[in-house]
This record gives sequence, C-alpha cells and structure tokens, in this order.
Amino acid sequence: MTQEINHAKPKFYDQILEATNASGFSMASDMMTCSLLRTLAASKPGGKFLELGTGTGLSTSWILDGMDDGSSLISIDNDQKLLEIANRFLGSDKRLTLVSTDGGEWISNNAEQRFDYIFADTWHGKYLMLDEALSMLNKGGLYIIDDMLPQPNWPEGHHAKAINLLDCLDSRDDLILTRQVWATGIVIAVKK
Repeated sequence: MTQEINHAKPKFYDQILEATNASGFSMASDMMTCSLLRTLAASKPGGKFLELGTGTGLSTSWILDGMDDGSSLISIDNDQKLLEIANRFLGSDKRLTLVSTDGGEWISNNAEQRFDYIFADTWHGKYLMLDEALSMLNKGGLYIIDDMLPQPNWPEGHHAKAINLLDCLDSRDDLILTRQVWATGIVIAVKK
C-alpha cells in the first residue's frame, strides 16, 4: 500500500517533506491520510475547499492534487514560519489562498462563507468552534478530521477531548458520519 501511495505523490511533496523535517514540525498529516484527502477532493469538482491548519503544506499539496482547475482552496495557519514553507512550494498555485491568522478569528470573520469540503486539522473547527465551522459546510459537503486514534504527541488529557469530540459528532442529526480505524483515525462526515 505504501509503495502505491509513494508512486503517486503530488508535485513538491518530497521537497515539502524535507523542509518540514528540517523545520522540526512533527504534527504533519501522514501519507495515508493525505492520499484519502486527495481522493475525496476529486469528488468535489468546482468545489470550494477549506483547510484549517496548513502546517507546512503537506496535506495541502495532496488536496490541491485532487482538485480540478475550477476549484479553490483557502488554507489557514497561525504559524508564519510553517506557512512560508507551504508558500515556497505551493504559493504559485492560483487555486490556493494561504492565510496567516488565528483560526478562530478567521472563522468568526468569515462565517458567511460556505464550503464543499472542510479539512479541520487544528483546534479551531475541530475542538473549538465546531458548530461555527460546520455551519460553513454546504449540504452534501465533506467534513474531515484526523488524529482521532491515540497519537504519541498528544498532551496529557487529550484522549478525553478526542472522545468528547467523537461523541459530539455522533450525536448530531445534521451529519452522516463514518469513523475509520485507519491511518491516524479519520472521521468523514457529510452534511445532510
């Protein structure tokens, strides 16, 4: 499986990975998750995409690789050093808008925007401001989160937060949800 994924990596993935490792950033999405993000992106032609938590742009590169030319992606992070890596390799892609800001502030200031695909890979839109992020999702839109299985970099007490989030998502009647015990633990939801 890994060999197949390696064969089809997006342009600049290896360079972004090298820069990520050099930066010391250890919270990038794994390749299995990224491959799924690309596949799901391909299901939304002409779509509006939102990534909360760009990091260095590893997952961003896969999302872009699945998007068609009529799609657009806004990707947000509050760490300018990490965004500079994403911008160096992906910034020339006209479908991509990289935004350096606090995720909660961005969600509050853009509550009227609607998206067909949201990958929430940071606190805002996942553990914080979940309702606000989900209200930005179009009917039929995909909401995707990862790291729902215990991770070695989780701080003390984070496991309980993850369980609470999963319970909250399960209890919503506006989502059709699948939990996957695969990769780092992925949840995919579609808005009804």
